[in-house]
Amino acid sequence: MSTGEPFSDTSLNPSVRGFLHRPEASSGNALILTHGAGGNAQMALLVALAEIFASTGFTVLRCDLPFRQVRRFGPPRPGDGARDREGLKSAITAMRKMASGRVFIGGQSYGGRQASMLLAEDKLADGLLLLSYPLHPPGKPNQLRTQHLAHLDIPTLFVEGTRDPFGSIEEIEAARRLIPAKNELLVVDGAGHDLGFKGKAKRVELQAKILALFRSFFF
Repeated sequence: MSTGEPFSDTSLNPSVRGFLHRPEASSGNALILTHGAGGNAQMALLVALAEIFASTGFTVLRCDLPFRQVRRFGPPRPGDGARDREGLKSAITAMRKMASGRVFIGGQSYGGRQASMLLAEDKLADGLLLLSYPLHPPGKPNQLRTQHLAHLDIPTLFVEGTRDPFGSIEEIEAARRLIPAKNELLVVDGAGHDLGFKGKAKRVELQAKILALFRSFFF
């Protein structure tokens, strides 16, 4: 199983930095994974998904968003979003050089939101994986982050916990109806914004569920 090797491409602006998982037998397809506002490319969820996807032939890049390349700790600042989206565009460019097949992009929370905003502007990838999409700030359901979803004409798979304070399952279902492309939802019962990613048993179970639904949905 690929544990990932340090990867960087400074020829792109913004530069790409993270960890690359190379499969033993490549399918030609690739997956980019990125993190939430408080995390980085070494989040346990991203590592686990990268490993299981690489084991089935995907080339997987876990990448740090530009704001995290600049600051090791702390959330993104107001105005960082545009450059973070450019960073994801750079990551897609880098993976297109390595992948002969389809390129998918996914992110946890903030990273997924920026990926969805990027793809709503331009169909740069073949599919989108949203892990705990931050539909609104906790306790502020009127501050919905859905304005761009009507322009997201890319197949999209959501993975959401039933106890996520950033959006209930009912709210996510309503948001899904705004997306013109086909989309699906995997519900993680009892999980919060971290998807309940605690312990090896949970990790293996969630890995398998996400991979199975991803393959049936996109392929």
